[in-house]
Amino acid sequence: HVQLVESGGGSVQAGGSLRLSCVASRDTDSSVSGSVCMGWFRQAPGKEREAVASIYVRGGMVYYADSVKGRFTISQDNAKNTVYLQMNSLKPEDTAMYYCAAGRSWCSRMRRTDFDYWGQGTQVTVS
Repeated sequence: HVQLVESGGGSVQAGGSLRLSCVASRDTDSSVSGSVCMGWFRQAPGKEREAVASIYVRGGMVYYADSVKGRFTISQDNAKNTVYLQMNSLKPEDTAMYYCAAGRSWCSRMRRTDFDYWGQGTQVTVS
């Protein structure tokens, strides 16, 4: 069982920055939690949830949606059981509820069905 709690959301002006954090109830490393991949997804009202970024817990390899490449950075601190999403140069189109997720296998595909555990979300609003 893995429990994920997001924080760091808020309201900012276009061009601003935010850093989201996701704390797991235990180490997200597959040897401890069974999680191989940690990811960030977002969902705007009336739209389906989409992948933003993901990271392999052991190797640290990262993947990004084309819409956020060059602006967002996903990282992790295994000692703190925490995954971060640094968001720079925010645009109104980035407005959404952001969710942290943990998966047991695939990471590079960034598909919702590859993730087994989800946080409650943190709202990001860009105007």
